Amino acid sequence: MSKHKKVRYSEEPIGKIEVVSDFLPRPEELIMKEETVKVTISLTKHSVDFFKSEADALHTSYQSMIRNLLEKYASHYQKDNDKNGSA
Repeated sequence: MSKHKKVRYSEEPIGKIEVVSDFLPRPEELIMKEETVKVTISLTKHSVDFFKSEADALHTSYQSMIRNLLEKYASHYQKDNDKNGSA
């Protein structure tokens, strides 16, 4: 006996149909647009252990989490500096 139940189609009306616009990005839009620079940084064991633990629980890279945190921090303060007229 098969695990999957066979689908049977009929000629019955399927109801109201609504066209949905394509909301998915094109493949070229998935490429990182920001230029990255490799750096060497020394972090405390405590902070690295924290990010590794969180990344493991979220099934992601701890380096990506740290990079995203730094990017958000820089973006936040860059906006503040732009508002105040300094950079």
